[in-house]
Amino acid sequence: MTKHLDRLFRPKTIAVVGGGAWCRNVVTKCAEMGFAGAVWPVHPTKSEIGGKRAFADLSELPSAPDAVFIGVNRHATVDIVMQLRDMGAGGAVCFANGFREAKGEMADGANLQDRLLEAAGDMTIIGPNCYGFINYLDGALLWPDQHGGKPAESGVAIVTQSSNIAINLTMQQRALPIAYIATVGNQAQTGFADVGMALLEDPRVTALGLHIEGVGDLRKFELLAEMAHELGKPIIAIKAGRSEQARAATVSHTASIAGSDAGSRALFRRLGVGQVESLPIFIEALKLLHIAGPLPGHNIASMSCSGGEASLMADAIIETVLNFPELTDAQSDGLRRALGPSVSLANPLDYNTHIWPDSDAIAATFTALAAPNIAFSMIVSDFPRGDRCNTTDWDCVIMAAKATRQVTGRAVGVVTTLAENLPEDVAETLALAGVVPCFGIDDTLMAVAVAADLCGSKNVRAEPVLLPAQPTKPAVISENAAKSELSAYGVPVPNGVQVSGMNALKEAAKSLHNPFVIKGVGLSHKSEHGAVAVGLRDIEAVIAAATKMHGDTFLLEEMVADCIAELLVGVVLDPAHGYVLTLGAGGTLTELLGDTRSLLVPASGDAVRQELECLKIYPVLTGYRGGMAANIDAIVDAVMKLQTYVIDNHGRVQEVEINPLMCGTKQAVAADALILAGEPDET
Repeated sequence: MTKHLDRLFRPKTIAVVGGGAWCRNVVTKCAEMGFAGAVWPVHPTKSEIGGKRAFADLSELPSAPDAVFIGVNRHATVDIVMQLRDMGAGGAVCFANGFREAKGEMADGANLQDRLLEAAGDMTIIGPNCYGFINYLDGALLWPDQHGGKPAESGVAIVTQSSNIAINLTMQQRALPIAYIATVGNQAQTGFADVGMALLEDPRVTALGLHIEGVGDLRKFELLAEMAHELGKPIIAIKAGRSEQARAATVSHTASIAGSDAGSRALFRRLGVGQVESLPIFIEALKLLHIAGPLPGHNIASMSCSGGEASLMADAIIETVLNFPELTDAQSDGLRRALGPSVSLANPLDYNTHIWPDSDAIAATFTALAAPNIAFSMIVSDFPRGDRCNTTDWDCVIMAAKATRQVTGRAVGVVTTLAENLPEDVAETLALAGVVPCFGIDDTLMAVAVAADLCGSKNVRAEPVLLPAQPTKPAVISENAAKSELSAYGVPVPNGVQVSGMNALKEAAKSLHNPFVIKGVGLSHKSEHGAVAVGLRDIEAVIAAATKMHGDTFLLEEMVADCIAELLVGVVLDPAHGYVLTLGAGGTLTELLGDTRSLLVPASGDAVRQELECLKIYPVLTGYRGGMAANIDAIVDAVMKLQTYVIDNHGRVQEVEINPLMCGTKQAVAADALILAGEPDET
């Protein structure tokens, strides 16, 4: 696929089919971009489009075009694609909408998309329902609208399922060099993973940005991540669909499955893909990676000429994984030589204003701060408005930053407190010198955190995820049956028995050891219905509790006495990402704390242990304030056995939940279990 895409994305000849304003824009903007190849407009009645001679039919072209923009109606698009395939064209962008994304509004939308795929055969098509792409490296443009980019010698590639988001990204004024911007629309044939792999192959591309509404083909996404790791080109993703409203909009927009937020996050962590939450952070992270690459740690340093700015920096990292380490002796000595005795030395550093605007003194200060143990060093400086102020005094910041980068060879940046206070021309000057221009403290620090995380994951080789398989007619099986199935896989469960009637309940109590737990059978959320009683010391207490419950069928168990903390362990089928394994604080704390971490099946024991360590409740498990510690090995073992059960019942099980898993000093016991299962779909 990437071989075919190479011809499309790096064409020598471009054809534009259609005569409207969209098509005219493609023709004229190719000329504006300096495209060196041939551009051939095609229209049955027009002799000229956008200053270029028009051909009446595709058959009149001098040769089969490498890349074609098809700007005609949806039905004519299918016929044009078939003609291009037969003549050996390289590939086409299908601009028209009204295909599968509009199946709710147009009854023939899905069928028409199937016809489009059949017409394309083995010829590459992008879309339908998309704007196409811009190759800023070679000036090749199959793009029907305005854009704000300019030619580049190298840069990042961006792929999005939203054409409007793509336009917005080209309009950024943050000195991010864009090599390619590509939209994929419905992904009827060619998905964003295919496009991403083709763009990563270009040696001029330094990093890949993905705006994702639905991951789509999991296996191809895994291949994309593996390719990125092999090439040393990091991926940054922003995933739409965190809210129910966003997921609904996504499905309407692209006919793709957005999937759960927990599932996508687990997938990205697994594959070493950096995830961000907003477009500004997306841009800042890509720019940082383009200029400095993944950062070799989480230690950062900051200097500013204001105590207020230093405080802002210090407070801003509280919710991140970044650190402001204390100054080393070498840093302190160098700073003292540069600043003299009157400045209080710290990190973040307020160097006061007495060295301003001495660029040599600022450079000496910054160089001393940018020590080998610092992954990223920042000068905090907001630039004055050029239309109202004299900006020359701020040249010292630019010169000092350049000098520090040149002397140390380490990652350095200039950061503004407000994004609008860094002029684009200044940002571009800094970027050309290898200094990262950073717009806004909060967005910058989130980008730095992502770049630091990527360094540790660049050699990840993840096992393929278990692909989702939806069972037919899923139903909840009884708690007793669920525990029996899990116990067969080695998951510890309490000793117990399910019985009907009071006499059978009395006999069951004689065979078990107190204290007892009794539960009414056939109810969800038993505690809310008064269908659970714990700590019962004798048969009389068991009978008394049972008489207050609805029904006459009960599950009687021995109460788990050894419990340091309760955990939730669950696996849920996510149609977009596979099987999501979730660990979290359990029992009554599950909804209250929202303390969860998620992985995808299969997960290694080491990965399970690492995610446990990220839980807020983990200190309790390890003996908080001198308390008893739970057996972490037993917890991991129970989770792995639950996972094995899910893998062996792939296609049958839709959901499994243990809540709580009673974590004690010796073992971890599934005190309650739920399984939603059906029959494998043989189709």
